[in-house]
Amino acid sequence: MTPAQREAATAALLVARAKAGDGQAFDQLVRRYRRRIYALALHLSGSGSEADDITQDVFLRAFRALDGFEGRSEFFTWVYRMTVNRALNARRDRLRRKEQPMTVPEGDLDPRIELAVEIDAQGDPRRAAELRQTYGRLLGALDALPPEMRTTVVLVALQGLSHGEAAVVQKCSEGTIAWRMHEARRRLHDAMAPTKIPRKRTGLSSHLEGLLAEVGLPILELEPDVS
Repeated sequence: MTPAQREAATAALLVARAKAGDGQAFDQLVRRYRRRIYALALHLSGSGSEADDITQDVFLRAFRALDGFEGRSEFFTWVYRMTVNRALNARRDRLRRKEQPMTVPEGDLDPRIELAVEIDAQGDPRRAAELRQTYGRLLGALDALPPEMRTTVVLVALQGLSHGEAAVVQKCSEGTIAWRMHEARRRLHDAMAPTKIPRKRTGLSSHLEGLLAEVGLPILELEPDVS
């Protein structure tokens, strides 16, 4: 049994126990998937507080609807779909109110960038400044993609879903996912190309390393500090 199959089997068992009235089983499901759901909501919303609200709302809805969950898809794709729908609806609501959904107030820092820098900079202020600039441009280009395309990139490049899993979450064909990824790579590469990219560095978080690789940009590798 592969790790993915073991994960699916464990989740299915916890779902069955939760449906039978075991409250601790659902708590275990929340603990297993909360970080991934929060990360997905954060990338789609750009707001830490909104990502918290979306995450709590998704698990509350999942708990209330658990009896109707028939297991035709895996539990994680079910809650992923809820998260995507909730995040996109929140974005549309903000657009209707004529708010800018992905902007950060002056003086504040994008939580997506800061979380990545915290992992990747390893306490080096010079490296943190470089990474903020690179990640800022990359995420700015990502945010400029059409919503469905941006969601596909987040699911595949940042969350590590297969094209098949992303297709289930977004209710489209694998061919559509493949086209979106191809077009997103082209657009992101074009958006990043005008500025010189730093020399190769290692130690990037796997998620951002994957996104850089997806758009055909060099993986950054830390130079030795000779100062």
